[in-house]
Amino acid sequence: MPVAFRIFSTLPLWLLHALGALLGWLAFLASPIYRRRLIENAALAGYRFAQVRAGVAHAGRMVAELPRLWLGAPPPCRLVGEACVEQAYAKGRGIVYLTPHLGCFELSAQAAARRWSAEHGPITVLYRPARQPWLAKVMETARNRPGMQAVPTTLAGVRQMIKALRRGEAVGLLPDQVPPEGQGHWAPMFGREAYTMTLAARLALQTGATVVLVRCERLSWGRGFVVFFEPLPVPLDAHLETAVLQINQAMEHVIRQCPQQYLWGYGRYKQPRAETPTPGAPT
Repeated sequence: MPVAFRIFSTLPLWLLHALGALLGWLAFLASPIYRRRLIENAALAGYRFAQVRAGVAHAGRMVAELPRLWLGAPPPCRLVGEACVEQAYAKGRGIVYLTPHLGCFELSAQAAARRWSAEHGPITVLYRPARQPWLAKVMETARNRPGMQAVPTTLAGVRQMIKALRRGEAVGLLPDQVPPEGQGHWAPMFGREAYTMTLAARLALQTGATVVLVRCERLSWGRGFVVFFEPLPVPLDAHLETAVLQINQAMEHVIRQCPQQYLWGYGRYKQPRAETPTPGAPT
């Protein structure tokens, strides 16, 4: 593990966020492609750059805070909407937590695990392993912590998530992440067709699990975070394509609660990767 990564994990949150804000603006100014995509994606949702320019710094803060989140002491974090989660667990069919690329989404699962895993079991989160061996090892160590279990984006990982839900436990996904080719549907997101994963809808429909929407907002000056939980506005439709559209609409709703912290520069509308499909993998 690089020494710098370990050192950054010990820095105070306010300093990491200050360094991250600088990093975010440097990336924005240095990359015309990233800059254009951020402005265009925000415009699709009806926002002028002036309304979401804070997102440039927040993108950098997201990167700078990772060493602290993965290796350092837990940062201050307040939960809002706990009753929503308690009601979902009471149904006994598990929870599918859904959060977009907004704020400190990495902390969402950690915070929920600290609050509920002792009573209701661990949260299983899906992740794509990094290509760099040292980073892949850090991610595996950081995400497989007490109350959390990380599984890879493979058929075996999906099966583990289904088993967790059937035990009444929780799983977590980012449904605005572009899936590999053959594992999604085209559905509108802020008025433009986006290739959207079907896995989130399938998990809920196949197990009867309750969908809970989550967002984790950063507080200013490194004061910590606030995690918000809320129910899905309407139950998922039994038809998969309609359910996928509903999840996109739910993500739009969550993003509009705090558009200044969404990763507008994320390639949400890119063509899916062409990968060799895993036999029997969900589509």
